[in-house]
Amino acid sequence: MHSEDVVDVAIVGYGPVSEILALALARQGRSVAVFERWEERYPLPRAVCIDHEMFRLLSSLGLREQLPTVSHAGPWYRWYNAEWKELLAIDWSAESISGGPEVHFVHQPTLETMFDEAVRAQPMVRVNLGWEAESFEQNEESVMLRVRRTSGSEVRTVKARYLVGADGANSRVRETIGASREDRGFEADWLVIDVLPHEGVTLDIPPAAQYCNPTRPTTIVPAGIRDGRYYRRWEFMRLPHETREELEDEAVAWKLLANWVGPDQCTIVRHKVYTFRSLLANQWRSGRALIAGDAAHLMPPFMGQGMCAGLRDIANLVWKLGLVLDGRADERLLDTYQIERRPHVSDVIDISAYLGRVICVSDPAKAAERDASFFSGNIPPPPPFPHLRDGFISRANIEGRAVAGLLSPHGRVRRDGVRGRFDDAIGVGWRLIAIERGALQAIGERQHQVLQALDACSVLVADATETISDAWSDEDGKFVPWMRKHGVVAMLVRPDFYVYGGARTAAEVAPLIDEFADSMAAYGIGSQASRTLVAA
Repeated sequence: MHSEDVVDVAIVGYGPVSEILALALARQGRSVAVFERWEERYPLPRAVCIDHEMFRLLSSLGLREQLPTVSHAGPWYRWYNAEWKELLAIDWSAESISGGPEVHFVHQPTLETMFDEAVRAQPMVRVNLGWEAESFEQNEESVMLRVRRTSGSEVRTVKARYLVGADGANSRVRETIGASREDRGFEADWLVIDVLPHEGVTLDIPPAAQYCNPTRPTTIVPAGIRDGRYYRRWEFMRLPHETREELEDEAVAWKLLANWVGPDQCTIVRHKVYTFRSLLANQWRSGRALIAGDAAHLMPPFMGQGMCAGLRDIANLVWKLGLVLDGRADERLLDTYQIERRPHVSDVIDISAYLGRVICVSDPAKAAERDASFFSGNIPPPPPFPHLRDGFISRANIEGRAVAGLLSPHGRVRRDGVRGRFDDAIGVGWRLIAIERGALQAIGERQHQVLQALDACSVLVADATETISDAWSDEDGKFVPWMRKHGVVAMLVRPDFYVYGGARTAAEVAPLIDEFADSMAAYGIGSQASRTLVAA
């Protein structure tokens, strides 16, 4: 066995979820081996956007300066009926809780190239293309992964402390751990067409729209930017009388595009029929093997959350895996991965399917009923975006306060001549953020020791109109108004930007950290300090 075949984490698959997992682990100092059955990465786009939360995640991994070169802010996302009357509108350009617009559009191959370059710059990562995972076995200490070169007969056995299957919808890792999938009931075939407008051509089309015309339900969205040129995407629903094969004929693709654009204006980059489904794995971990991304969940694309959900898996998993690999937590902490992520992504799937059922109506009578319901206001709006409801978050907050499990705000801060986004200025990790000095002064020595056990730091943030010694000025008005709105003077934020819990008064800060110590002890986290506090 070669030395590179003994690693901290082995990853099966090399799509964007795998790339970001490898990058995040490498930045922790982990050794990583990635195995992908294809010898070249998939060259065509699939996902077309990332949301504000994922933009923040990628920025925290050292990609902030590059992201603006491969992305652009999302527009309004409008849904129309056959007469182009608006059914609903979602403002993707709105200022988000994370700073910047709600959604950024990307050209996935360009984005993945950026990811790949960042991964290959990490000396602790070995990317193995053209190697297929055949099987694996595990014991209490490691996983033994057997891989075979796809272009020959060479076989390797890789020993890893943990294995993550980010190997897509047909995941072999998922099958091996015996996970079944729940079908959430949505299934529809759509022809996806990506085009590149010719130089100097401006297309007279909606920026981002769902054309809910029963004659031909149609999606029109940006498809990202590459080398300064903007791609566009059309998606056409397959009607009951059509076959997949006939839709994939390029002549048919041009015929469907005819109402919008012609060959004199653009070039078709890709046209392919995809089946949009809603599937959710019932088991995300078995011992030292875990799954993430499409291996764990599939959803219709109408919220643009497919890739985001996979990257959110990684944000949740990587800090927990880091604590376990360091011996600072036991494996029970990894149980919270599914506990937290599965209900969250389940809600996202349901919202995506809800939107899908709005557009996927090919019967004129049913479409008319749908339109009338929207115009009369009888259809409730889509449910709000979900947050964490269980797992490694404050139980007291779940029962009586609203901030536990919410995504924390993010914006620019300033102090002593230093000015920048919070993550850049303060760093990423466990953070106790307070908007009143008394909230930090209420922390005793024992509580300080608990925070130190996870390298947490305390941060005082003040309104930009105030000048308070040692406080970071809330330049964008993200932190102070949000915390006042939710009635907390302090909150403990996790490394994945979700709030562990909050304190309504200074007197509640010490009990919040005491509860945090209990949570740490439940998963074997921390030092003797946290165990002493629990015993006391």
